Amino acid sequence: MKPVKNNSDIYVVDLIDFDDKVIEASRQRPVLLDLWADWCSPCIVIAPILKQVIEKFEGRIALAKVEVDEGENMKLAGRYKVRGFPTIILFQDGEAKAHFSGAHPASYIENFIYQNTDL
Repeated sequence: MKPVKNNSDIYVVDLIDFDDKVIEASRQRPVLLDLWADWCSPCIVIAPILKQVIEKFEGRIALAKVEVDEGENMKLAGRYKVRGFPTIILFQDGEAKAHFSGAHPASYIENFIYQNTDL
């Protein structure tokens, strides 16, 4: 999924800009990292749900999307010991705070955010 036009809350990240766009960015506001693959059906299912949830938070949280099969992005999956896709990792204050795998409804994702952040 490419970033939404005029939506700076959802953007594509790769191994090279990961530290800036996820780790450092999470010091300003929480960042959900979506590790996904083009061939993964649950990844395709959750993409519009994540977009909907991020938009509901109106800029208080960002969504960084990493296509794990592009370039050397799979190294990020290895760094965070990802076992399946999609895996969603919540970063806040420069650290990975919590994660979940698989496609879930918007209510699950919203609760996940509220339980793991101070939003």
